[in-house]
Amino acid sequence: MKQITYLLLLTLCITLSCKKEDKKEITEIKEVKKPEPIMFFGYNLDKFNMVNDTIKKGESFGVILDRHHVMYPKINKIATTIKDTFDVRRVRTGKPYTILTSKDSLQKAQVFIYKHNRVQATIIDFKDSIISAFKHKKKIKVIEKEIAGEINSNLSVTMDSLGLHASLTNTVADIYAWTLDFYRLQKGDNFKLIYEEKFINDTVFVGYGEVKAALFNHKGEDLYAYKFIADTIKNEADYYDEKGNMLRSTFLKSPIKFQYRISSRFNLRRRIKLYGNKIRPHRGTDFAAPYGTPIMTTASGTVVESARRGGNGNYVKVKHNSTYTTQYLHMKRRKVRVGDYVKQGDIIGWVGMTGNTSGPHVCYRFWKNRVQVDPFREKLPSAKPLADTIKPRYFKYIEPFKKQLDSIYFVKKVDSIFLGQDNLATN
Repeated sequence: MKQITYLLLLTLCITLSCKKEDKKEITEIKEVKKPEPIMFFGYNLDKFNMVNDTIKKGESFGVILDRHHVMYPKINKIATTIKDTFDVRRVRTGKPYTILTSKDSLQKAQVFIYKHNRVQATIIDFKDSIISAFKHKKKIKVIEKEIAGEINSNLSVTMDSLGLHASLTNTVADIYAWTLDFYRLQKGDNFKLIYEEKFINDTVFVGYGEVKAALFNHKGEDLYAYKFIADTIKNEADYYDEKGNMLRSTFLKSPIKFQYRISSRFNLRRRIKLYGNKIRPHRGTDFAAPYGTPIMTTASGTVVESARRGGNGNYVKVKHNSTYTTQYLHMKRRKVRVGDYVKQGDIIGWVGMTGNTSGPHVCYRFWKNRVQVDPFREKLPSAKPLADTIKPRYFKYIEPFKKQLDSIYFVKKVDSIFLGQDNLATN
């Protein structure tokens, strides 16, 4: 009897133990999760095949879609439907695009993505009966940076040695275009910048943002520049110095970008080889530049002459007001006509060799009260300073930037450089 009882108890224990084991095994079974779908411009790539390519010379929107099995009546309907958002005639050779096709054997195009640049794209969706087009902009991370450089030869070479792109060099040149003669920078001149760099996917550089503040030391003189919005209604920013004076003057110092040289200055006793080495007054300033370089008007005004005549070749003359007039000679081609109103910095033509000239350049002539003068020796009018009512707000705004600029220091190398801490912001 005892043996029977013992066997029953043993059997019961084994049974209970097995149930616990079974229960334990069940609780340890984990649910297998499906992989997250790969999304591309908002589309699930599990549902499409993807074709990446660039637009070849001679290709059109219609040719590309026809190659991917979209019939021309549908192509015409797409072009007409989306014309207010995207003009399919304006696709450009070399631009990348992506086509999402159906996953069946036909692989018919259903979505066309035209990439304007690394940030912006236009998405054209025609997979259903409803055709749509919309703009897409990737999320951009903005990083604030600091840098300092010392001039050893010129601004362009120095900026390049610091690993900075030409577009930032041009921005700095534009900021100081009215206050600095970049042809006369000296070795030892230096600058400091507080500027922004833009990235997508945290690592892909896509350009520069604002230059928030700058300091250029030329011949021992500090020239500060702060970007500031004085009129909050117009919301237009400009650069001002530490006293609230606008850096922008009435006239640019050059009709072409700073990196080109002055080959001949205003000189009333200059000898010209083209005229037998005789003394012939040169009442202009020659800016040598590669053939086809854009020429800008140095101030806003109205075009009063646009013609080709004699030794002047192709030229444009702009009247700015009752006191000042400028003229631009030897153009390859003119862009403006008589009566056109041009704003400071607008392109009015391109450097050429028309008329009496031995090389590509623009001869820049300057009239004051109907007399030709040397603009580099004239005290030209400046733009208006900030109003007294705005200055307190301005001084408070620039105070931290001035401290930040003054705290940037130089590390002596071939060209001095200091990279400060990055401050992150996201657009």
